[in-house]
Amino acid sequence: MYSYFKGIIAENTADGIVIDVNGIGYLIHVPNPFSYEIGKTYQVYVYSHIREDEYSLYGFKTLEEKELFMKLINVKGMGPKVASGIFATGSIKGVVDAINKENLLYLTKFPKIGDKLARQIILDLKGKVYDTSSEEETNDSMDELISVLENLGYKTAEIKKVIPSIDASKSLEDQVKDALKLLLK
Repeated sequence: MYSYFKGIIAENTADGIVIDVNGIGYLIHVPNPFSYEIGKTYQVYVYSHIREDEYSLYGFKTLEEKELFMKLINVKGMGPKVASGIFATGSIKGVVDAINKENLLYLTKFPKIGDKLARQIILDLKGKVYDTSSEEETNDSMDELISVLENLGYKTAEIKKVIPSIDASKSLEDQVKDALKLLLK
């Protein structure tokens, strides 16, 4: 129904914000309402939750948060309130990593997510969620690694054979060590 609202934050409540858009105040449930400064203009991406007895708006600062939220609410047993709570205490990267690496401990730290729901999240979303910001960092990290190895005298063809085996989440120093081990075999 709505994609986003752009307006001035009029009020912070315990579980949301009131955003003034051309003189109309919309109550939007957000994970961290006090991260929005009153009197400042924001663009808030929204999801409209409509049921027989309820019409609610859930808001997010980035489109990536909204997209992950949309995937989470499609998990059996996961409602918008529980899914929104994940963003209050977790980062997108942390949640995506936990899902893809099957980290139950990380997922069960969120309110109202027990072992059963955490397993369902992993079952439904593993391999289907990605953190786009980490892909850019990974590419930068790999570019640095390639540059270091070329400066050490290795040919591009040799380097490209070992790059897929290198863990991009490690420090550059550890990546270089791992690459040299593979290149020396």
